[in-house]
Amino acid sequence: MVADPLDPETLLQAYAMGVFPMADGRDDPEIHWVDPRRRGIMPLDGFHISRSLARTLRQTPLSVSVDQDFDAVVSACAQRDDTWISHRIQRLYGQLHRRGYAHSIEVRDGTDLVGGLYGVCLGAAFFGESMFSRVTDASKIALAYTVHRLRAGGFQLFDTQFLTPHLASLGAMEITRADYHRRLAAALAVPAEFLPPGYSPSASEVTSSAVSGKTQPSTQTS
Repeated sequence: MVADPLDPETLLQAYAMGVFPMADGRDDPEIHWVDPRRRGIMPLDGFHISRSLARTLRQTPLSVSVDQDFDAVVSACAQRDDTWISHRIQRLYGQLHRRGYAHSIEVRDGTDLVGGLYGVCLGAAFFGESMFSRVTDASKIALAYTVHRLRAGGFQLFDTQFLTPHLASLGAMEITRADYHRRLAAALAVPAEFLPPGYSPSASEVTSSAVSGKTQPSTQTS
């Protein structure tokens, strides 16, 4: 097998420059670099949820974990008719995960993976790549837990790449390319921790944070 000339280090350099990769399909061997004129972000102090979703977060039987099945989350995100996650891109993110730069949030119903998301961390910037849901609200639950984790870990920027109606309903917004690059530079200069020591929030803490926009210190330890 011929080694891929695009390695994880080059991919991280691209993220630091505000550029991310996409492909035209699952089997597309080419990678296209994207730096949108309008960039989607999720303000970490602006994430909000509906009363019904807050109730779901408190009462759901679904469980949430971190980095327990990264490859399965990426595969599930790629399993759609129109996907930008090629096999080549998936392999690269797997390499980033093994080096500690890419992380996943998994949502399970028992042992079944029913939702989740994944992204890349650099400094205090989290680049959200994709999410999926096989049951109602599973991706929203994953997003709520991710935002809470990013706040607790000292992150400053949650890049969603593009703004969708789904993300907009939860507080995401669009900014200009120039504004994004300014925010990115500031976030890259600050350390943050995606896996804060002792971090293990309850569903009620995640819910309260999403409604109020504040992260309360967790009283539980992992």
